[in-house]
Amino acid sequence: MERIFGRPIVTQEEMRARIRELGKQITADYTGKDLVLVGVLKGAYAFYADLARAIRVPLRVDFLMVTSYGSRTKTSGKVKMVTELTEEIKGKDVLLVEDIVDSGLTVQYLLKTLGKKKPRSIKVCTLLSKPERRTIDVTIDYEGFRIPNKYVVGYGLDYQQEYRNLPYLAVLDVAEDQE
Repeated sequence: MERIFGRPIVTQEEMRARIRELGKQITADYTGKDLVLVGVLKGAYAFYADLARAIRVPLRVDFLMVTSYGSRTKTSGKVKMVTELTEEIKGKDVLLVEDIVDSGLTVQYLLKTLGKKKPRSIKVCTLLSKPERRTIDVTIDYEGFRIPNKYVVGYGLDYQQEYRNLPYLAVLDVAEDQE
């Protein structure tokens, strides 16, 4: 299968600038709070690291690994939790950090699952949002970029575990989806 990606749809410089802005906004909103930053792996790792460094309040870090894609370019419609949190979040302010919100299925699942652990608050921060793909209404509290309904790779996002290391985001044209 031929895979082609071209010019960035979000450059490295644009991401750096937007992440600094998000960091300032999150810092203002979480000053004096007990913040736990929860990254959704693997896709959010690059964004998560840069965002954590841009936030200027004390925070704890933790990670979850979930999957809804497998090796395909379209969601399976089922979210599977692969790992659990290691930090206690009861009574804490949780900021869930996602790479991309498209259907809303994963975010809805995580909000419900984490909500059972009784955090004081839980909000969502995503690098990318695809509103036209949304099938479930979820609130995104902090949004990096709205992008068109295209399959993107780079900056943590992958296609079959490849392209995560690109320092920018690019559209990946895939000849056919692997079912």
